[in-house]
Amino acid sequence: EIALRHADVVLAGGTESLSDIPILHSTRMSRLLTEAAKAKTATAKLATLARVRPRDLVPVTPAIAEPSTGQTMGQSAEKMAKENGISREAQDRYALRSHQLAAAGTADGRLTAEIAPVFLPPSFDTVVTTDNGIRTDTTLEALAKLRPVFDRRYGTVTAGNSCPISDGACALLLARAEAAHAAGYKPLAKIRSYAFAGLDPARMGLGPVYASAKALDEAGLTMAQIGLVELNEAFAVQVIACARAFDSGDFAREMGRSAPLGAIDPARMNVNGGAIALGHPVGTSGARLLLTLALEMGRRNVPLGLATLCIGGGQGAAFILERDGDCA
Repeated sequence: EIALRHADVVLAGGTESLSDIPILHSTRMSRLLTEAAKAKTATAKLATLARVRPRDLVPVTPAIAEPSTGQTMGQSAEKMAKENGISREAQDRYALRSHQLAAAGTADGRLTAEIAPVFLPPSFDTVVTTDNGIRTDTTLEALAKLRPVFDRRYGTVTAGNSCPISDGACALLLARAEAAHAAGYKPLAKIRSYAFAGLDPARMGLGPVYASAKALDEAGLTMAQIGLVELNEAFAVQVIACARAFDSGDFAREMGRSAPLGAIDPARMNVNGGAIALGHPVGTSGARLLLTLALEMGRRNVPLGLATLCIGGGQGAAFILERDGDCA
């Protein structure tokens, strides 16, 4: 809207409350409840409900599945691990890194600086000021003991090397430079370019690579010029696969490019941990990545940064932020 000059200032954000999702009943339970609701008398209603069996009360576990493939995100991650030869140990090591960096970022105030305290009902006298998914005491040995979730016999993706499904909210104030100055604001960063890309839904985890290629082209930049990267950690295997694809000649040719995008320096990627430790509230993560990136660019005086994530349906999104002397 701002680029099209339909607005000068926009409040953009998202929220997710996956702890409060609707509970689904079994088909049989749904039919009995419908039948009871249609019954004419109290006796008929009770007679219908008397047919309910304990197994009917077991809720149906919702699956975050891709409609076009029928695969859950976890099954897609398992496929990615097998296709790319990414080991269980590599995934666990990456997950451990995420927790350790998030713990360090919380301890020194870098992550808490971007958290708005939440007062919990019903009394509102309990306040939450840190992310509750960070496992400060986890070890590689502890992660190795967890069982695969999506392919119990041959799988490598576990609860420990996957992001937790979590609640969250984030908002960003976007504005044209003139409007920001008029209101007395200095930007944290400026949007240099952005891009969305489509790909095979069965490989949606690689969406960040496709989108980043377009965003870099739009900005006239190379990966060598990018000082910080925030790549959403849906799964450890997904981040590892994307990092490999950034520097792969074969993958570049698959995208119709003559050369790879370039390697991502691990020391500059997800430097405060990521969604494996912090959680992945789906409607929130895009804004959160941009906020985390902008703040860290300011701390390190980094002029260019990339935030990118995969999107269900076979998509990827990427934003390149820049900082100059006009930024706070």
